[in-house]
Amino acid sequence: MAAEDAAPLALNYIPEVVLKKRKNNEEWAIKRKLQLQERTKRLKSNSFFIKKPEQFIREYRDKELDLVQMKSRVKRKRRPSVTSESKLLFVIRIGGKNDMHPNTRKILYSLRLRKRLSGVFVKANEGVMEILRKVEPYVTYGYPNVKSVKDLIYKKGVVKLGKERVPLTDNNIVQQVQLISC
Repeated sequence: MAAEDAAPLALNYIPEVVLKKRKNNEEWAIKRKLQLQERTKRLKSNSFFIKKPEQFIREYRDKELDLVQMKSRVKRKRRPSVTSESKLLFVIRIGGKNDMHPNTRKILYSLRLRKRLSGVFVKANEGVMEILRKVEPYVTYGYPNVKSVKDLIYKKGVVKLGKERVPLTDNNIVQQVQLISC
């Protein structure tokens, strides 16, 4: 009986102006989204653009400057930094612009440093040190300790077993690979 005596609950009243504003905002958002999709589609299809002559000149001068700097770095006399106890270097590519001189790019590719923040282990000898001197602005290098090598191999190291890549988690995987390759 108490439920029948109670007054009916009042409906939430939303002013008509607010409803119109919501409707306009929704229409505007949909229209804006379509415009954005159309613009991205147009930019992808029309990827051809005209370079200004100044841009060609700037790129050519950058490449030539890169070559000159590379040659002057090689000519600089430095004390040999290869020590007798260190036989391993870890090299990381830190820089990478597209308009570098072809010789510089070729050296980085020969070191297997094709993209930024990639690293490789190399033997430390005078020839490698001379190569690293040529590409010094684009790489950093140093002598790793056992702990950092171990951490790096466990984190990023993989091995190919058959046709699949298996992450290195312990020495048993390495021993399997050695047995297979023997």
